[in-house]
Amino acid sequence: MMRRGVAERGLTTARAGVLWALFHEGPMTQRALAGRLGVTPRNVTGLLDALQEGGLVARAAHPTDRRATLVSLTATGREVTAELRGGRDGLAALLFADMPPGQLDAFTTSLSRIIERLKAVDPGGRE
Repeated sequence: MMRRGVAERGLTTARAGVLWALFHEGPMTQRALAGRLGVTPRNVTGLLDALQEGGLVARAAHPTDRRATLVSLTATGREVTAELRGGRDGLAALLFADMPPGQLDAFTTSLSRIIERLKAVDPGGRE
């Protein structure tokens, strides 16, 4: 379902990952973005080229490091990411609508434990 929502907006999963990172963490350098996504800087350059061409991200000179480029969402990028988030939130509401609060709390606690264990097994992995 997520892939369908992403594809409907002309995005790939990898490009959507860039938008999510910028949406949640704000503007960052291309190098920081590559690290956050667990990809090479060269890969990020290709992703950003496509996103910039689509008007979703902007690149500018870093204000304090002339060697770095700062990447941020444009207004259109924020709008598209908000739409994706709305779709995700709507799906979550549908999936968990009838779940009693105690059961939802237990599920959330269990899922958090599983995520922490996965991070311990693969500390370099992404969420």
